[in-house]
Amino acid sequence: MNAVFPGSFDPITSGHMDVLTRAAKIFEHVTVTVMHNARKQGRHLFTLEERLAILREATAHLPNVSVDTFGGLLVDYMAQQKKGIIIRGLRAVSDYEYELQIAHLNRQIGEVETVFIMAATRWSFVSSSMVREIASYGGDISEMVPRASAAALRRKHADVYAEREAEQAARS
Repeated sequence: MNAVFPGSFDPITSGHMDVLTRAAKIFEHVTVTVMHNARKQGRHLFTLEERLAILREATAHLPNVSVDTFGGLLVDYMAQQKKGIIIRGLRAVSDYEYELQIAHLNRQIGEVETVFIMAATRWSFVSSSMVREIASYGGDISEMVPRASAAALRRKHADVYAEREAEQAARS
């Protein structure tokens, strides 16, 4: 059975990778799908192309995982790709309430099922938005994201990281 793991992945975090790695052990094939919405254009740190590149690098070690993108209703993508299972990661009860509503809607309008996978406890506090915030100040995000995301964040905030490293060197 094949599944889809949708999201914006701006950027992919270690929590996402935990859920994805575990899903890849359950399903024959998992497609990580970067969903893009024209109304949200400009709200992401990384362009769609950058997010796809980061995901391809981060998932290269998973032979039954591929990366794709879609700009419409997830249920339409599911029908088009002939996929029947949506994977959603949960960090906390607050995630569940929102995801449950979406799962019911997707089942009603697209007849697709959603499988929830709890992120490991160590990643329950990590979100893409928090990682972006920490990186914007030059903070250490190396444990919170895969290497591909960490490198991309360092490139995006190269000036902040260089300034922080210079300050640390001056104190040493």
